[in-house]
Amino acid sequence: MAEQPQPISPVKNFFAGGFGGVCLVFVGHPLDTIKVRLQTQPKPQPGQPPLYSGTFDCFRKTLVGEGVRGLYRGMAAPIIGVTPMFAVCFFGFGLGKRLQQRKPDDVLTYPQLFAAGMLSGVFTTVIMAPGERIKCLLQIQAATGETKYSGSLDCAKQLYREAGIRGVYKGTVLTLMRDVPASGMYFMTYEWLKNILTPEGKSVSDLSAPRILFAGGLAGIFNWAVAIPPDVLKSRFQTAPPGKYPNGFRDVLRELIREEGVASLYKGFTAVMIRAFPANAACFLGFEVAMKFLNWIVPGL
Repeated sequence: MAEQPQPISPVKNFFAGGFGGVCLVFVGHPLDTIKVRLQTQPKPQPGQPPLYSGTFDCFRKTLVGEGVRGLYRGMAAPIIGVTPMFAVCFFGFGLGKRLQQRKPDDVLTYPQLFAAGMLSGVFTTVIMAPGERIKCLLQIQAATGETKYSGSLDCAKQLYREAGIRGVYKGTVLTLMRDVPASGMYFMTYEWLKNILTPEGKSVSDLSAPRILFAGGLAGIFNWAVAIPPDVLKSRFQTAPPGKYPNGFRDVLRELIREEGVASLYKGFTAVMIRAFPANAACFLGFEVAMKFLNWIVPGL
């Protein structure tokens, strides 16, 4: 069973979660760019090779053609969104735990932790969906050779001008389908691993940095093992021309399976898994370090 830190402070969760999210983006964004380009590359014409043969080919072509900056395309949108998003994410998890406690010192079961994690996924979708839409569009535009958007703000303005708020939030249902179960798995796995890695007689709060990194990294892998199929559908749907998929994710799913088979739902798997461990290890370590710092300077907040 997991040990629950008390009390849950929204202010501390905001800053600690935001710092953890910034750490995640800086470590993981290059491979996120590779993942999106692999997921959205067009189907090759008969007799023609695909644009990218795999993760390392995509990485090489991006680096050669666009330099290091190409790997960080579209990073402004997630950077702008990570502080409130991860604040809401970590606070949502804490709130989910609190709602299931009859007494403040109740220790939750792992299914209860999974449910609390799912609540955090619902909370973050409001911020995540538009950021993901903008990020994906900016990540693929360099690969297509077109320059429709000059940056994140310009992309948001054009989307709103073309289709209103619905254009900005295109893909929200798929973002929910990805993040709700994946967030449940994410937080439950992290709490479970922290408990396993805590030496007998010691407190979870005293876990060493290498063990936090290991628990956070594996939690990220478990998260993405659940999230990849809806993430592929989301990336395709969010970057498709207006009107291409009138029935939403069902049309995307039918087209992918018909044209490329079930394996297409795991496009970008290698890039995702290579990214998941270091990015989420950095996220949880950043969160834990920031939380300890905040507890030290403002213990009563």
